[in-house]
Amino acid sequence: MLPWLASPLQHGVLAVSSCMKFRNLILAPLLFVTFGLEAAPKDPVPTWIDPDAASEEHPDFTVQGEYTAGEGASRMGLQAAALDEGKFHVLEYFGGLPGAGWDGTEVSASIMEREALLVKVEDMKRIERKSPTMGKEAPSSALVIFDGKETSYIKGEIKDELLWAGAETTTPVGDFFMHIEFRLPYKPARNLSSQDRGNSGLYVFNNYEIQILDSFGLDLKKENNVVETESENAQWCGSFYKFKTPDVSMAFPPLRWQTYDIEFTAPKFEEGEKVANARFTIRHNGMIIHDDVELPTGTGNGGKRPEKEEGLIFLQNHGNPVAFRNIWLEKR
Repeated sequence: MLPWLASPLQHGVLAVSSCMKFRNLILAPLLFVTFGLEAAPKDPVPTWIDPDAASEEHPDFTVQGEYTAGEGASRMGLQAAALDEGKFHVLEYFGGLPGAGWDGTEVSASIMEREALLVKVEDMKRIERKSPTMGKEAPSSALVIFDGKETSYIKGEIKDELLWAGAETTTPVGDFFMHIEFRLPYKPARNLSSQDRGNSGLYVFNNYEIQILDSFGLDLKKENNVVETESENAQWCGSFYKFKTPDVSMAFPPLRWQTYDIEFTAPKFEEGEKVANARFTIRHNGMIIHDDVELPTGTGNGGKRPEKEEGLIFLQNHGNPVAFRNIWLEKR
């Protein structure tokens, strides 16, 4: 899973003119170089990058989301993820939503048509959770990687004051704390666990990948889902890629801004021999999803590359229009 520096257009993403009906819609990659990866699907699918346009142009977008009802022991949380053509994968959590009351026990899953879902949530409250670290300001000691305009600490495509997947930092660092905000596209025609449903990744030192993917509406226990999945749960949002799932799924719906807050301790070497492994503590949308996790090697293809005490950070381009903003880092 190599980070690429080309823009989405360079990878065959076809933009649709703003004068057409789908004025903030693009088509998925027709073809892109895979560098040993499984090839992306060749058939393009509608892909929205603007929530206002998605609301106007795709009827499932405004229904998809999170709902709650009840109080105390009777409290319920519901997540509905669009499967396109008026169908949704619906998860009901007893006690509240993941990270907001659910005790990790019973989960009920079903596939519902739009009209049945609207009846289901008629007496529920639709909520739009916001990360408590959204908009977190960089301290004076931080390196401001990206704040809406070009800086010397990042190289990549900047458009509409957003940084797009395929960027990399320019200054090697060791131990650090990092804040980053990201927004995934809306691609309801892709399978709910497809690695082409808003895929990117935050690659530390080109070794350790924290997955970025639209896996909203999937429970981390695969058996709790009734939709057929194409990928493993350790490939879903918040996972260390193919190594470890998050302790709780804090994925928000697509086209909602999300946050990662990352505390990283680099591996240590003495006379060329590693004496301490890399360690991470990660908060996704304000909730700890990895607590002082030790990584004995890199993850995925990153495990094939030599580890190091200092390195760069990559925002992987996997042929999807994933946007980033408010990125800063404090050296430790």
